[in-house]
Amino acid sequence: MLFLIIAIGVLIIVLATAKFKIHPFMSLLIGALFVGFASGMPFELIVESINTGFGSVMTSIGLVIVFGTIIGVILEKAGAAYRMAEVVLRIVGPKRPQLAMSIIGFIVSIPVFCDSGFIILNSLRQALAKRAKVAMASMSVALATGLYATHTLVPPTPGPIAAAGNIGADVYLGTVILIGFIVAIPAAAVGYLWSVKVATKIEVPEDNSSEEFDYDKVVASFGKMPSTFQAFLPIIFPILLIALGSVISLLNFEGGFAQFLIFLGNPVIALLLGIVVALPLLPKLDEETLTGWVGKGLLDAAPILLITGVGGSFGTMIKNSGIADIIQGWNISDVFTGVLFLLIPFIIGAALKTAQGSSTTSLVLTSSLIAPMLPVVGIEGAVPLALVVMALGAGAMAVSHVNDSYFWVVTQFTGMQVTDAYKAQTMATLLQGITTLITTMILWLILV
Repeated sequence: MLFLIIAIGVLIIVLATAKFKIHPFMSLLIGALFVGFASGMPFELIVESINTGFGSVMTSIGLVIVFGTIIGVILEKAGAAYRMAEVVLRIVGPKRPQLAMSIIGFIVSIPVFCDSGFIILNSLRQALAKRAKVAMASMSVALATGLYATHTLVPPTPGPIAAAGNIGADVYLGTVILIGFIVAIPAAAVGYLWSVKVATKIEVPEDNSSEEFDYDKVVASFGKMPSTFQAFLPIIFPILLIALGSVISLLNFEGGFAQFLIFLGNPVIALLLGIVVALPLLPKLDEETLTGWVGKGLLDAAPILLITGVGGSFGTMIKNSGIADIIQGWNISDVFTGVLFLLIPFIIGAALKTAQGSSTTSLVLTSSLIAPMLPVVGIEGAVPLALVVMALGAGAMAVSHVNDSYFWVVTQFTGMQVTDAYKAQTMATLLQGITTLITTMILWLILV
């Protein structure tokens, strides 16, 4: 009966978001309250579960999400994303335009939301496609899937951070970032291959447009861009600090200097320093940038924070309902041991993503659902938990279709027909999800 109650709670959330268009924050809160009341929890425990679940998630990853979003806004508005794109194009060369767009998307979407990343780079995509004389749809899918890979797998993007926080992997964020990079490469690669093998056969209005997109003029229109070092530093610096702190903690180095490096490697401190090193990107230090740009970052972070926090409430409500005690009596570890367990977060995450459209909501909700199972099957420690985050991300990829805002960003900016977009974008995201799951399973067999 308790499992049925939880299943109905999840169904309520999906219907509320997908059919009745209720904001995921309210949907998750309604689902959490239903589970609490229907399972017969005392009123005091229901309130406590909502408060403690929300608060614990905010304590662990709230500021990380805020700081990461602010860095993304600064990179977007200061032209650093354009500089990163220009550097990649220079390295890869004009003869491999789809590969260039895929790599550009892969890098830009680490701090910048994939929707924003596609919009920012759209004119560059058009200009490069015209110059290289390749299909616009092919360039669109290459860029979209490159952005999508890191958006769902690599912190400091909010979705993977939220998932890590819900399952207790936020203390191993350096490991999650490293494994996220590794797993995201095949995901981006399969998207690139789909763009050159399938999407090249799709014709969109842009292909026959008489509008000229001069590559050099488009780059010049970005204005004065920051240097390559300045553009990449706000991404690389905090990631290096987090990685260094993780290595020092893993090797159990002692002493004051080691403790200081561990302090700098704390994700909150590392991303705060990321904002500091991003400040030279600001064209001027005034109210427009220091208040306006930072305020834009806070506005972008607010919905993610609320959804993530109430997702923590939902997970705590499930935990306090007594579900963990029931799971412990099932000997679930005999059935879903090791690598097979990764199928559970993937299947649940894919079902939720496909039903309601948001990858972030899928990551938050699925991680809340599976968190009570992890201690039962003996999944703990940096690498196993990081791989669970990857399985969650794989599910959150499959699939992007008409109820996903990103799907419409890609189609509307390209002029692609919905039927063609299903063939190009939706199938590509399905293949990315399956590839990510397979890669995660292989890494589990090698590393765990």
